[in-house]
Amino acid sequence: MKTTKIAVLGTGGGGRAHAAKLAALGYEVHVGTRDPEATLARTEPDMMGNPPYKQFLAEHPGIHLHTFADAAAAADEIVINGIDGHNAVTALTAIAAQLAGKTLIDYAVPYLYGAEMEHPWPTPFGTMPKLDPCDTDSLAEQIQRALPNVKVVKSFVTQEQDTVVNPRAIGGDHTMFLAGNDTEAKKTVTDLLTSYGWTDILDLGPLVAARGMEMYAHMHGAIGMALGIGNHFGVKIVR
Repeated sequence: MKTTKIAVLGTGGGGRAHAAKLAALGYEVHVGTRDPEATLARTEPDMMGNPPYKQFLAEHPGIHLHTFADAAAAADEIVINGIDGHNAVTALTAIAAQLAGKTLIDYAVPYLYGAEMEHPWPTPFGTMPKLDPCDTDSLAEQIQRALPNVKVVKSFVTQEQDTVVNPRAIGGDHTMFLAGNDTEAKKTVTDLLTSYGWTDILDLGPLVAARGMEMYAHMHGAIGMALGIGNHFGVKIVR
């Protein structure tokens, strides 16, 4: 079956980047949010400074806004998960029937904001959030266990999403990673990444490798702070 309808779950900056890129590539894009009416009623920028979503939709005609369940149901094969990591398992489990049999690309980071820590990491933006789960589990694996009929692939998570959808924006040939337990699902994600413009895609193997990708978030943050705000970067695996 040719994929023509793709769902994007989440209306933050990452979700917007994917929705806009997919629409530009000719896909029918269905965006999911917890409460569409509340999302459309907002008149102030969100916590990251993104303008109200109603403005984004006006600038990108043809993108459809639904509940999480209705967006997932509309997708032919691919659903992109941009729900915040702390709430992702609960939100996705609630729409298990609509996700069954589909490929779920998970780029969420399992950040736990406001957690008490023995040795906090101060940053210009506040204390670095804690990763939970970490080391012995991953958010992607938690999602896969909760949704055994869904083909979970971890990817996109080692870059800002604006760069994921446009890898040439920062120049050079850098590397995108993916991991998952289903070979065909990983091929589906590889094809989508190729359409985004990626030429170096490294399959890290089964979904357990998502642990490394998620834990890299702290390294990515450290590099970003060292380079300075606005200096986006990529990572190249030299082999």
